[in-house]
Amino acid sequence: MISSLPGGFLIAIDGIDGAGKTTLARRLGDTLGHGGTPVTVSKEPTHGQWGNRLRESAATGRLNVAEEVNLLLLDRREHVDTLIAPALARGECVILDRYYPSMVAYQGAAGLPTAELLLANDFAPRADVLLVLDLPPAVGLARIHARGDKPNAFETQDTLEACRAIFLSIDAPGKHVVDATRSAEEVYQAALQIIVLAVAAKAQRSLPRSRPWKRSAACCRTWPRRNSRGAPQRSGGT
Repeated sequence: MISSLPGGFLIAIDGIDGAGKTTLARRLGDTLGHGGTPVTVSKEPTHGQWGNRLRESAATGRLNVAEEVNLLLLDRREHVDTLIAPALARGECVILDRYYPSMVAYQGAAGLPTAELLLANDFAPRADVLLVLDLPPAVGLARIHARGDKPNAFETQDTLEACRAIFLSIDAPGKHVVDATRSAEEVYQAALQIIVLAVAAKAQRSLPRSRPWKRSAACCRTWPRRNSRGAPQRSGGT
């Protein structure tokens, strides 16, 4: 599908917990990879030094919001510098299971201004396609319980309600809201169609544009104008 595109192709998958982000990221990665696309699948928070501290806090108790923002930005800068930007520069497709919109949603739900959080992430490459998997928090929490997991400190009904509203309000290029109450297969098919169209559009924009033909003044002077009877017409007298 994507042999190589100038600047690569960045897909970010976001939404509240239990929406199916990880399942979709893996499925898309497998599909694109088997189709010959050079693809890298990653997630945030990462398993780097900053991301691991955030993951630990989800189980042991949330840090204060300022500490969360600081760790998230450190983690994302490292992620961009060491993985995302190099892969895009090679023309690869990068698929992210969560990206900066999650920080805007979750830390915004904790009381920070979303506009300031977006500005703080200005260094992060914008996604060509941002898939927001949307579903009611009660459905997401039921899925978390069904897979045998216990909701962590970020996964409360009130928090997820606030996060969902912020995800839906984010104005970002390439954003598509996908109904995640549907089956995993239906969500995958909807996401794949969005990506195919976006890839085609970016490939079209990447094509060199031909310069429009312009008739030069010299060319116009070379050919004598003719009168209504087809005879050459002289200028400047009879």
